[in-house]
Amino acid sequence: MYVAVKGGERAIENAHAWLAEERRGDRDIAELSIAQIREQLKLAVDRVMAEGSLYDPDLAALAIKQARGDLIEAIFLIRAYRTTLPRFGASRPVSTGAMACDRRISATFKDLPGGQVLGPTFDYTHRLLDFKLAADGEVPEAPRAAKAQPAEMPHVTGFLNREGLIEEAPAEDTTPPDLTREPLEIPAGRALRLQALARADEGFTLGLAYSTQRGYARNHAFVGELRIGTVAVEMDIPELGFAIEIGELTLTECETVNQFKGSKTEPPQFTRGYGLVFGQSERKAISMALVDRALRWEELGEDFIGAPAQDAEFVLYHADNIQATGFLEHIKLPHYVDFQAELELVRKMRSEVTDANPAREAAE
Repeated sequence: MYVAVKGGERAIENAHAWLAEERRGDRDIAELSIAQIREQLKLAVDRVMAEGSLYDPDLAALAIKQARGDLIEAIFLIRAYRTTLPRFGASRPVSTGAMACDRRISATFKDLPGGQVLGPTFDYTHRLLDFKLAADGEVPEAPRAAKAQPAEMPHVTGFLNREGLIEEAPAEDTTPPDLTREPLEIPAGRALRLQALARADEGFTLGLAYSTQRGYARNHAFVGELRIGTVAVEMDIPELGFAIEIGELTLTECETVNQFKGSKTEPPQFTRGYGLVFGQSERKAISMALVDRALRWEELGEDFIGAPAQDAEFVLYHADNIQATGFLEHIKLPHYVDFQAELELVRKMRSEVTDANPAREAAE
């Protein structure tokens, strides 16, 4: 650390004070509140919760404020805080089939039970700057559909499953390992891969997913279904002998339907890719589903064609933005001794070359 430099501790304290001053900004402008960040920068809050592996909008908003809007730094803060929390137990798997959907679309079936629900989306906006927002104008309330949603919205892939045209959803009987408590090990089962992808950097996952669409994995996908909404979280209470609802989560779920011509072990059929993340994060959920499908090449008996998205070790070890940030940013810390050793080595090698070739020294 910089404390190795004379006066380093005082310099660090001053740097922290300067950082706080920069974070506050112009004091003539009202300070940004946690509630404002939580309510008006919701997609940023959702990303911090998803990649920080902690569902708490208020804490995510606080982390964004403390990090001056640097989402990776905010994710780091949330993960660090998460390690201090006690664990009281584990919840039951949530039922996304019973999700109260704010948005639910399918690119494979036009008419489906429950219908298409466009919900809040950028998909149909013109991507033009709205200068009304700069004037702080009032936003009209969106009309709400009078028709009540059905209690259950069955997953679209179930329709294909009736005809046997899509693989059965792979299931693992054993309790999956917890990536937040145990280090990642390769080879990794699908449950562990999905955990890693759920908290992976959105940009990295997006780039890998895009590569699969450009041919680096032979992965032609349709969005079977994309849904965003709230689900109940239930927990078994041993003293009571039954489960109780302890809260609700907002989730984004994506199931992709992928072409598959068959292999030596599997018949021609459609296959699945799956993505599930905290909050509203469509881009991340779709990207996750595409990468999940690419990583399943071996279990489906496909050939490995050397695509980056097919390489589990490459994907999983480089997808975590906190690990990547730590390793990358450590090089800006003092490496005086290491560099002096490198400097002496280069000088020695240059000297040996010069001694072996005096004519070169003369030419220089």
